[in-house]
Amino acid sequence: METKNALAALAALSQETRLQAFRLLVQAGPEGLSVGCIAAQLGTEANGRLSFHLKELVHAGLVRATQSGRFIFYSANYPVMNDLLAYLTEHCCAGESCGEAVHGCTNSENPS
Repeated sequence: METKNALAALAALSQETRLQAFRLLVQAGPEGLSVGCIAAQLGTEANGRLSFHLKELVHAGLVRATQSGRFIFYSANYPVMNDLLAYLTEHCCAGESCGEAVHGCTNSENPS
């Protein structure tokens, strides 16, 4: 992952609503959730503000948006999430083993 992409992803996650939405989508799996479902689970309204936050996550590459009829479903982009985790831990412990295994997320789209 390039530094500019890592910065975009981290900037997108540095806002509370976006971080909560991203964590929810990671838990939801590759099928994702509709805006209404995301809003209900976050205890907020499915309005332009939530759509703005989801768009920011899409723009950063952390989330995918898929149109299905009248609805847009959002899902975590697991390969990008795993790339970000790898980028952040690339030179962990000055290149020495720190005893902590870093595992990427495994799902049907991205078997790691």
